[in-house]
Amino acid sequence: MYVKFYGLNTLPFNITSNPNFFFESISHKEALSCLLYGISSKTGLMLITGEVGTGKTTLCKTLLSRLPPEIKTSFILNPSFSDVQLLCAVIEDFGLNLAKKNRLEIIKKLNEFLVDINSKGGNAILIIDEAQNLTARQLEQIRLLSNLETSENKLLQIILVGQPELKTKLEQFNLRQIRQRICVKCDILPLAQEEVRNYIEFRLTTAGKTDIEILPESYNLIYEFSKGIPRLINTLCDRALLYGFAKEKKTFDAEIFRACIEELK
Repeated sequence: MYVKFYGLNTLPFNITSNPNFFFESISHKEALSCLLYGISSKTGLMLITGEVGTGKTTLCKTLLSRLPPEIKTSFILNPSFSDVQLLCAVIEDFGLNLAKKNRLEIIKKLNEFLVDINSKGGNAILIIDEAQNLTARQLEQIRLLSNLETSENKLLQIILVGQPELKTKLEQFNLRQIRQRICVKCDILPLAQEEVRNYIEFRLTTAGKTDIEILPESYNLIYEFSKGIPRLINTLCDRALLYGFAKEKKTFDAEIFRACIEELK
């Protein structure tokens, strides 16, 4: 709606996970580096956790965009399936067709695929987002998948991505086997206060900013409202741009952000 008014190329604060808008905060950069290291060293299981709205899915999509073509990937955005359905979703996302959709056939097909990839010097990555929703039985199935290996390395690397309660779930005694197999762990933290301004400027610049100006006193309000959560920053700034469009303003002071915060409460 307001893109043309501000001379932008696209919406700067869309909450859709877009790797073009991946902001490398200290926490996000560390998590991405850990994942790339884990993949290059063919580590088995990896764990990424973070609060709602901190950019976990965007991190995953950014990771996928930076992997070479010889690395095959399966990205499950929502694992709310039965055990067998989850396995089917994984193998189908790898681009494989199944004659029979039973556990034995799926594991056989997956193992053949992984051995073939490995023999060609490639790698295979499974990313499961929203992993806090996995049941204990599904997590045990994932542990069994992590057992697929040669005498030298793992055939399948698995990245579990979820909210902090995933770590709590993995502390359960009956899940100690999968917990002990996690070799890389990273927490994605909210943005530090000093990172909020850089984050906003980065998104505006990426969207093609010309003459939009956010006055310095506004950033404290943005941080107080969002607590550094990128999704909340996006929501507030999007509302501010809409407000400015309605009032034909391109300079944003604290008064505008106060008004928008009141609307969002």
